[in-house]
Amino acid sequence: MRKIVFISLVKIYVKTFKTIIYKSLALIYLMVYKKYLVAASKLDKAGINITAQMSQFRKNPLLSGLQKDAASFDFYLSDKEIIYTENIDLEKINKYDFVIFASKHKSEKGERTISIHAPGNWKKAEFGGHEGKVCRSSALFQKQLFEKLDENIRQYNLRDYKLTLECTHHGPLIDKPCVFVEIGSTEEEWSDRKAAFVVAKSLSEVINSFKENPYNEIAVGIGGPHYCPNFNKIHLKSNTAISHVIPQYALPLDEEMVKEAMEKTEEEVDFVLLDWKGIGNSDERQRILDILDKLYIRYKRTSEINKR
Repeated sequence: MRKIVFISLVKIYVKTFKTIIYKSLALIYLMVYKKYLVAASKLDKAGINITAQMSQFRKNPLLSGLQKDAASFDFYLSDKEIIYTENIDLEKINKYDFVIFASKHKSEKGERTISIHAPGNWKKAEFGGHEGKVCRSSALFQKQLFEKLDENIRQYNLRDYKLTLECTHHGPLIDKPCVFVEIGSTEEEWSDRKAAFVVAKSLSEVINSFKENPYNEIAVGIGGPHYCPNFNKIHLKSNTAISHVIPQYALPLDEEMVKEAMEKTEEEVDFVLLDWKGIGNSDERQRILDILDKLYIRYKRTSEINKR
């Protein structure tokens, strides 16, 4: 009996080791981000504020050119709104490894927020992009940025701002991994130099320190409201990193939405994360489980994630 148990444990350890090695190699192959582009609209006060603050963290192009393996970032300012693909110079964007869209955020409540999210549309494309299509995004970059924003918000006593992950929404649609970073939600916050400094410092630090962590589990989120309170906790207090989020208002779910979210996640997705109470009634919950089972995709509830 002891021999059988020992052999079983060895098999488990070997399988775990192989998984870690495989994920490490996959990350090295897929995610070598060195050239970043910070894009904003000239019409966007928050975007201009963030890029202005980021200029103090930009390395001298001559010096960074001598450091071949060092990460660097450039700026791109569009004359029009950046959520519309037709307003963007795609030829310029395609020269970079990763795109960061700096932008304002609007909300009916007018809350002070710093938020991040992947761009894309699960249903109709009412604000840029393309119907049923989302951009590529990195769960690891989002997690590390979220953690760094939380750290700097505390360090610089910006506690009247709420840090939040938003679900995947609006355009543009580009063929480069990207993320939106936004300050909300009124003219006062868009022009807040301290808030923009915190965002800029966080971005520059993550750009310089971004690492491919094979020990993080990668997930796509389904359910919950637009501002993802349960997924916020997962990002900050667990080993799980989240890329795309399909909110409750985008349901009912279909197979193409799940495939799109999985395929447009830069890392290999380990499982789908379900905000169980934020999915809807029992019929919709079962429909989602049936789709995931049909596609042979693992899933967990947010309550099943171990938090620090």
